[in-house]
Order: sequence, then C-alpha cells, then structure tokens
Amino acid sequence: QVQLVESGGGLVQAGGSLRLSCAASGLPLDLHYYAIGWFRQAPGKVREGVSCFNSAAKITHYSDSVKGRFTMYRDNTKNTVYLQMDGLKPEDTAVYYCAARYIYDTAYAYWGQGTQVTVSS
Repeated sequence: QVQLVESGGGLVQAGGSLRLSCAASGLPLDLHYYAIGWFRQAPGKVREGVSCFNSAAKITHYSDSVKGRFTMYRDNTKNTVYLQMDGLKPEDTAVYYCAARYIYDTAYAYWGQGTQVTVSS
C-alpha cells in the first residue's frame, strides 16, 4: 500500500520559515524512479503546482509565486522529499500536498493527505 505522509505544517508569521516533509512508503520501485511534486490549495481556489522534480533532466521547477523562496530537495535513502519554505507570505497559506508519479507517466498517481500551512501577517 502506497503512502505519502506530509508533515511540518503549522502557523508562522510572515517572513518566517517552515520545512515540509513528505515520507513515502510502499512505492513499487525506489523513490528515484518517481517524480515528486508539491501542490497547494487555498480556500476557494484551485489547486496549484508549487514545485516538482524532473528526474530525467534532474532539475527542479518552481512556480513563479515561490521561486527564490522555496527549495525542494530529496533524500532517497530516507524515502523523503522536503520543501523548505523561506520568506513566507500570507498568500502562501494553503493546504500543501505532495504527490508522486512514475517518471514515465504524466499523471500523479499517489497523493498525500495534506498539511496545513498558515502564514499570519
């Protein structure tokens, strides 16, 4: 049974930092065979992509809204992907989800339950 478990969310003041973790278990293959993405959804808004790691090109993409403030990295030995969020803004408030897809697939097949991030002004 595949599980992606996010943690690390919470309440922080604007300008602060949080590090989200996404622990993966039960994946059919080693974690490096999967592209991992971070997404977020704010109340009343559609879900948006925040960052994703392109395993083939070995580059990480970031949305314009977080570029320069968020950093995604992974530790394959721990089957964990992290999202370091610095310079947080109130508009970053959302539920954050991690998701995984096999690198040759286009759709994310596995999703975590989400972790709430709230940034106060």
